[in-house]
Amino acid sequence: MKDLRGDAVSTQDPISLEIYERALGAFNVYRGDPVAIIDEALARQPDFAMGHVLKAHVLVSMWERSMLPPIEECVARLKELDNRSNDRERRHVQALSLWAEGDWRGYKDTLDRLLADHPRDLLALQAGHLSDFFQGDRENLRGRVARSIAFWSRDDAAYGYLLGMQAFGLEECGSYGAAEEAGRHALHLNADDCWAQHAVAHVLEMQARQAEGIAFMESRQADWAQADNAFQFHNWWHTALFHLDQGNHARALEIYDRGVHPQPTEIQLMLVDATALLWRMHLNGIDVGRRWDDLAATYAKGSETGFYAFNDMHAMLALVATGRQQEAAALLRQVEDMAAANNTNGMMEREVGLPILKAVLAFGAGRYAETVEHLMPVRYRAYLFGGSHAQRDILHRTLIEAALRGGDKSLAHALAHERVSLKPHCPFSWGLHRRATQ
Repeated sequence: MKDLRGDAVSTQDPISLEIYERALGAFNVYRGDPVAIIDEALARQPDFAMGHVLKAHVLVSMWERSMLPPIEECVARLKELDNRSNDRERRHVQALSLWAEGDWRGYKDTLDRLLADHPRDLLALQAGHLSDFFQGDRENLRGRVARSIAFWSRDDAAYGYLLGMQAFGLEECGSYGAAEEAGRHALHLNADDCWAQHAVAHVLEMQARQAEGIAFMESRQADWAQADNAFQFHNWWHTALFHLDQGNHARALEIYDRGVHPQPTEIQLMLVDATALLWRMHLNGIDVGRRWDDLAATYAKGSETGFYAFNDMHAMLALVATGRQQEAAALLRQVEDMAAANNTNGMMEREVGLPILKAVLAFGAGRYAETVEHLMPVRYRAYLFGGSHAQRDILHRTLIEAALRGGDKSLAHALAHERVSLKPHCPFSWGLHRRATQ
């Protein structure tokens, strides 16, 4: 049989294939539970290879250690089905095996080669796009979609999802006009495409169009803030950032409580956004009450320490903000051990993770000159551990604040001037500039 995009699937059960399409659709818009949906097909047909493939890719998209056991279970089952799978399915298995082994670069590269032969494989495209994001490969965020989109028609039901991914890749490469056009076109085709929503939000963030950003997010709230939307917390984060940079701290905290971190969680993606928002407030001296405590307590468990450098940075921020210097030092030691690993995250930790952790630890201890020493060499290389420009901006803010607090006025002035040159309409950036020139 063939899926809706024309790729062969190793099943003769049309119902299993229909469930697969439903699960993939949920994954495309981050609504509902695609794992629970595909489990319906796997209960019906345990040897449904693409069902196991989809489940594993969805679990990989969480990018955390806790997902390893179920991913490895999927891979083991898929290897048992090798002689009943087609070539495309086996290449998915190869990619997933590499991810489980810690070779994340191999995972995304294998999906690249798969897409060259199967450019209409929507699952491979979305999984690869997310892997480019987690590994900071902005050129491939743009390039991966560009290589495939010519094989799609505007009449394809999923065409808008490609435009949403294209929009984010263009934005990360600085093509803001083209990114906004693609993102808004995607939303016209699929109003609940929250990835496209977030791509446009990134454009507005990078261009410091805060008031417009607030209007854009709030006017479309019904489309991206549904109760079953697994990505709504990140779009709430963007909304809160717009308010924060306009100096509306109370509204940013309301959004934090309502949408960014409405209840305790151990999901790393959600913890990252909550931590990043509170750290920005911490740098500004804003009282956030007891909101840090839950985050720090979760990170202090250490269950994800050393798995992904980007998450480790946020764990360090939470521990330092709550004065847990001993636990923060212990985190650094653990990561130093993990940095010796011969895998993708080991490289991330060595290249940028460890210097950033040392910088944050020094900041918490009031050793601001040391913070500057650690951050200056890596501030433009931090893309190596993933995230977006908007997320990594936390490092630039911390660097300027450290220079200000450490009395290095000339450096603070230079960095603040650079910032207002890039974002001439940003009230927060001008506030930093005023402080640096006083």
